[in-house]
Amino acid sequence: MSGRMAGLLIGVWALFAGGAAAAQGVVIERVMAGLDEPWGLAFMPGGGFLVTERGGNLTVVRNGEAQRLRGVPEVYDSGQGGLLDVMVPRDFAQSREVFVSYSKTQGGGAGTALGKGRLTADGTALESFEVLFEMEPGSSGGRHFGSRIVEGSDGFIYLTIGERGDRPAAQDLGRENGSVVRMARDGSVPSDNPFVGQAGAQPEIWSYGHRNPQGAALDGRGRLWVVEHGAQGGDELNRVEKGANYGWPVISYGRHYSGAKIGEGVEKPGMVQPVHYWDPSIAPSGLMFYSGRLWPEWEGHVFVGSLKFDMISRLSADGRAELARIEAPETSRVRDVREAPDGSIWFLSVGEGAIFRMTPE
Repeated sequence: MSGRMAGLLIGVWALFAGGAAAAQGVVIERVMAGLDEPWGLAFMPGGGFLVTERGGNLTVVRNGEAQRLRGVPEVYDSGQGGLLDVMVPRDFAQSREVFVSYSKTQGGGAGTALGKGRLTADGTALESFEVLFEMEPGSSGGRHFGSRIVEGSDGFIYLTIGERGDRPAAQDLGRENGSVVRMARDGSVPSDNPFVGQAGAQPEIWSYGHRNPQGAALDGRGRLWVVEHGAQGGDELNRVEKGANYGWPVISYGRHYSGAKIGEGVEKPGMVQPVHYWDPSIAPSGLMFYSGRLWPEWEGHVFVGSLKFDMISRLSADGRAELARIEAPETSRVRDVREAPDGSIWFLSVGEGAIFRMTPE
């Protein structure tokens, strides 16, 4: 891994809006290279950032110097599993807590887990690491772990979990497969979670019927959204609501990879429709709502990374229309998209093994 940020200007690429408008220039700079399967990115107050690599490395970068942290949990590094997202809470300056999601070995398989540790004063390790949550055991295979972490506007922690390739489990409230779970900072279950007290239901579940949500973010009004993989077609952008059922695998706008129909069609009473869906699939990963700080005309717009088409999709502020696709050599398998404190847009490229920063031309 590179131990120092490159800060190298490598290109100016045109961003073409939806077919009719003139090109708008952006500058893309490489911030850090030499990463192996970068997965999650989080900014720290006062400067610096954290980045995960799926194989199990968590690195802090401050003042251009990179330090790989000790004290990171052992991960199930197989298939799509490994060290996944990282989240810095709003009170980090006081608490120094860092949250990570990862695939955790469970008997003969693995499940999505959430834990937290405290970044040491010298910035070399996570100390006092503890597991706050792990999904119910019983899933094998190496796919569909989710998993993004969001600190809600209510102060609770939201974690997305894929259905682990077990499609019917996404409709089973007795398992956390295919759900968004909600918990307090210490891992306890809030009393107002929708299924608390319901016989046979997992009390952490906030919403269910998801396939594999690999992006999650709050919009400007503090509402939680997720973006999730469909099968062949049917990738979805959803606004997450308490107790809601998002339909997988009963309804979908996609088809199985065999070409066979999925479930009962595209809608069913009691199941929420996506705000937007992509067909063909873009394999979405990473989700961001932009503040408009550097690009005022983009205020509220939705940005979604694509692992399949090597681009970043920009949607309207209501999420319903795709307005543009940012495509450049650097946007190779975009895993995460974040807005930095200065309003620049950062993204992780798996294909390039690097972090990039985008600013206006």
